[in-house]
Amino acid sequence: MAQYKRAYIPGATWFFTVNLAVRQNNPVLTENIESLRSAFSSVNTRRPFNIEAIVILPEHLHCIWTLPSRDSDFSTRWSLIKGRFSRCIKKDEQVSASRLKKRERGIWQRRFWEHVIRDENDFHRHIDYIHYNPVKHGLVKNTIEWPYSSFHKYVEMGIYQEKWGRGEQFDNCTGE
Repeated sequence: MAQYKRAYIPGATWFFTVNLAVRQNNPVLTENIESLRSAFSSVNTRRPFNIEAIVILPEHLHCIWTLPSRDSDFSTRWSLIKGRFSRCIKKDEQVSASRLKKRERGIWQRRFWEHVIRDENDFHRHIDYIHYNPVKHGLVKNTIEWPYSSFHKYVEMGIYQEKWGRGEQFDNCTGE
């Protein structure tokens, strides 16, 4: 089994991509958005983190987190979020023999993708990527139309205009 090396830096900011095990035609996240929100909230209460930006798509999500200054344990947080969400939704997914052996459900990919945000430019590029993602995947024509995104908060704060992201491309930063 591969040994993955992750950058655990106390107080750092990370970009994450987290996928469902089966992505094709699988709207589990958006169909169960309240359960997902509840999982995030519950974990955040016990193990705080700041969500800088987020987008929830039907079968994957992207977000940027900043952890407290002496904390670098994002892996446990993701494990808790995935587990809590999995316990809240009905069991109707296919489960492989290896997952059954480990008493796992077949909802999430076992791993996730993370990237340490290096500087202000990197931070802003990833926020743009997150907010443009529903347009990139053809779910909406305009960024403002996607309801499961922090884009709306950014518009309220005056950081983006409602028409931002129409016809633009933000493929210079990938996480999928």
